[in-house]
Amino acid sequence: IEAQRAVSTFTFAAVEARTLAGDIVPMDASDAGEGKLGFTLRLPIGVVGAISPFNFPLNLIAHKVAPAIAAGCPLVLKPATQTPLSAVALAELLLDECGLPPDQLHVVTGGGGTVGNALVDHPDVAMITFTGSPDVGWGIRGRAPRKKVGLELGNNAPVILEGDADYETAAAKISVGGFSHAGQSCISTQRVYVHESIAPKFLDALVPKVEALKVGDPLDETTDVSTLISTDERDRVASWIDEAKAAGADVLTGGEIDGPFVRPTVLANVKPDMKVCALEVFGPVVAVQTYTDVGEAFRLANDSRYGLQAAVFTADLGTALRAARTLEYGGVLVNEIPTYRTDQMPYGGVRDSGNTREGPHSAVREMTEERLIVIQA
Repeated sequence: IEAQRAVSTFTFAAVEARTLAGDIVPMDASDAGEGKLGFTLRLPIGVVGAISPFNFPLNLIAHKVAPAIAAGCPLVLKPATQTPLSAVALAELLLDECGLPPDQLHVVTGGGGTVGNALVDHPDVAMITFTGSPDVGWGIRGRAPRKKVGLELGNNAPVILEGDADYETAAAKISVGGFSHAGQSCISTQRVYVHESIAPKFLDALVPKVEALKVGDPLDETTDVSTLISTDERDRVASWIDEAKAAGADVLTGGEIDGPFVRPTVLANVKPDMKVCALEVFGPVVAVQTYTDVGEAFRLANDSRYGLQAAVFTADLGTALRAARTLEYGGVLVNEIPTYRTDQMPYGGVRDSGNTREGPHSAVREMTEERLIVIQA
């Protein structure tokens, strides 16, 4: 699936390469512009330094490499230290089989403190595009104040279920969106706010679906949930679950370590200040809280340092449009989970979720600069 998505990402970027253009400036709209022709060009910003994460080691790299090629920018790529081989294989494919000029793409493996910092500090690198944690991302932004720095960071994605929602469809989607990739996605469904009138029915639908998920070897095609990236991450997620239990949360399923795995976990009666609600779990955990009024649900969803994607399930168009204007997120989805993404979408957030938009259409423009041309007739 990830390889298919990477192909789509390159295809969308190729379309942008063919259609990227500037604008006509209506110079004669003012007296001073009479007799002049004005237009803009979009030109490559220069060398782009790309730093990518471990969790989608091919397609998230494609979201940096493909727009850079389309924009005409040479790119130096530092893949995650845990997953460098996909980047190396992609570079070999592009350079050896696709005819990409050798000066257009370089892959440099190594740690963030060495390779990453050298890339950020280098005076010939005009732009940094980074996907990863907020602390590292904003640190890069502070370290390179005179460069363009595009940040796609974390999230703790909320979804709201109104009383008129199709709760069975929502439960089916959340049982996938909260646990696929073991929750190691920045738009993994994490916080669920469900109207008290349907909460019992929703949980009765959700919990058996989560319990039915197969936990096991990631190389087994039938596996639904596998290991986290490291045992340290496994232990951190388990400790957050334990802290929530100690503070009064109920574990409806999962909640324990099973060998190398964290069992898929559904928590109820959570509180906003628990780490499983306030921070990004990046693990197979969904936290459920009830509400009585949709205004309260909007407030709870917005009570976050993050702002990447959020969602609402409702049969009422007015509520959906209110959510679109009220939820302070880069993307708001209606009758879909916040984990949904297609590769042509503008994708990015606010607050600690970043400062840019990815997706080839947006990323190509981020990697170019606008130049004004004025010609006297």
